[in-house]
Amino acid sequence: MGGARDVGWVAAGLVLGAGACYCIYRLTRGRRRGGGGRGLRPSRSAEELTNGSYDDVLNAEQLQKLLYLLESTEDPVIIERALVTLGNNAAFSANQAIIRELGGIPIVGNKINSPNHSIKEKALNALNNLSVNVENQIMIRIYISQVCEDVFSGPLNSAVQLAGLRLLTNMTVTNDHQHLLDSYITDLFHVLLTGNGSTKVQVLKLLLNLSENPAMTEGLLGAQVDSSFLSLYDGHVAKEILLRVLTLFQNINNCIKTEDDLAIQPTFTKGSLFFLLYGEECAQKIRALASHHDADVKEKVVAIIPKF
Repeated sequence: MGGARDVGWVAAGLVLGAGACYCIYRLTRGRRRGGGGRGLRPSRSAEELTNGSYDDVLNAEQLQKLLYLLESTEDPVIIERALVTLGNNAAFSANQAIIRELGGIPIVGNKINSPNHSIKEKALNALNNLSVNVENQIMIRIYISQVCEDVFSGPLNSAVQLAGLRLLTNMTVTNDHQHLLDSYITDLFHVLLTGNGSTKVQVLKLLLNLSENPAMTEGLLGAQVDSSFLSLYDGHVAKEILLRVLTLFQNINNCIKTEDDLAIQPTFTKGSLFFLLYGEECAQKIRALASHHDADVKEKVVAIIPKF
C-alpha cells in the first residue's frame, strides 16, 4: 500500500522548506518518467491517486475526486492516504487556491476531530501546507481553538502536538490571527519547559512570531511562567534554543520601546514572565552569556545588556 512512501510524503510536508524541495523532486521525477511533458493523468480513479507509486501533480479534476473520496469513505487507511496525497499537493501554490475553491478546507479541517491520532496528524499537516495561502488562513482560523486544545491537552512531544504547533506557527507569521492565541500563552510556556528539544524549538518559533507584535507584548509579559524558564539562558543550552530565547527577550524589549501603553508598565503579578525577564537572576545570566564562546550568542547579548 506504499506505507513507507507515505512516511516520506508526510515528512516532506511538515515544513515549508522541505515542502518546496519535495515539489521540485516531484516535478523533476515526473519529467523523467513521463518524457515530453506528460504531466497529469486525469483518468486515474480517486483511490489510485492515493497510491504511493503515483508521482504526478494532481489537477483540479483529480483533486475534486480526492476530496470526494476523503468526504465519503470511512476506511481509516484510505483517509490517511488521501490526506497525505492532498497535503503533498497543497505544497504547490496553485493547488492551495484550487483546494479552497473546491471546498476542500472544511473537508480536511473536519478530520482534525478524528479520534485516530494518525488521521488527526495528517489532517494538521495538510492544513499546514494550505495555510501558506493568506486567503486560506481566513478559513483555517476557525480551527485554531481546536488545534490549541489538541496541542495542550494531548500527549507531550507527540506527532499530533508537533503538527499542531507547526500549523499555529504558520498561522501567526502575520499579526492577523495572533490574538486568537491570547488565552493560550501560559500553556505555550508550559509546553516549552516540559517538551523535548524538537518541541522546545517549535514552541519558540511560535513565541517569536508573537513577540514581534507589540499588541501581544502585554499578554506575553503577563503570562504565568515557571521559574525554570530562566534555565534556558544558561550557557550550556543548545545554540538553536539559546539564540531563540535571547531573540524572544530582544523582541519584547523592542516592542516595549515602540508601544506607548507599556511605557507606563501595567501591573504584572508575581510569577509572570515580566518578573522573570527583568529580575536580578536573569540579569546575571545575561551578563554571564557576554563571555559565551559563540559569536552569534554574544551578538544577541550585546543587544540586550543595555536594558540592565
